[in-house]
Amino acid sequence: MSVTRSRLTDDQAGAIREAVAEAVLTVCEQGREGLDDDPDAHLLMVAASSVAAEEAGRLLRQSITGARTAGHSWEALGRLLGISRQAAQQRFGASAVARDGAVASDGPTRRVLKPLHAFNEMEALAREGLRGWHAVDYGYLFHLVEASPHKWEHRRLWWPSRRRRRHMEEQGWELIVPSDFDSPWAYYKRRLDEPAEGAEPRP
Repeated sequence: MSVTRSRLTDDQAGAIREAVAEAVLTVCEQGREGLDDDPDAHLLMVAASSVAAEEAGRLLRQSITGARTAGHSWEALGRLLGISRQAAQQRFGASAVARDGAVASDGPTRRVLKPLHAFNEMEALAREGLRGWHAVDYGYLFHLVEASPHKWEHRRLWWPSRRRRRHMEEQGWELIVPSDFDSPWAYYKRRLDEPAEGAEPRP
């Protein structure tokens, strides 16, 4: 998809702005009218607007990560954001954690799976999970996995709701929290009661 086709129409941009404004205003019981006769309501608007700005920033970072994973260039993203390619990369570039494949020598055996992207990472995690490897961290184009004697399964969800997250946890899934990375996906893992392929059977 070209950058031109990816741009929002004026109506789409207006609808987003209106939805955000309405969401912020709902924290005041009297709505817009409450701002006329309640000085404290203005402080509530500041707090609500701060949360909205924080969430919008998080969604922007995650969207950019998703676009990069899908193969879009920093130049294309910069044009959409109205900034240079260099500025976009400096502001939103992923952390270099584990990018070079280095893994701490102490503790459990770990390795880095790379290069990965949205279209092959789940296949790679499924394959390695059968061999006893489970993800413990991830970033742009990589997953850090750790060895175990059990099989593991992995799931990827697109911005799951709190209800969906609770449901996953109730089903025995564990959220994989990245060390320093914003992603449009939430990754989960669950240990299976089966020995990993190639693992020595227990007596």
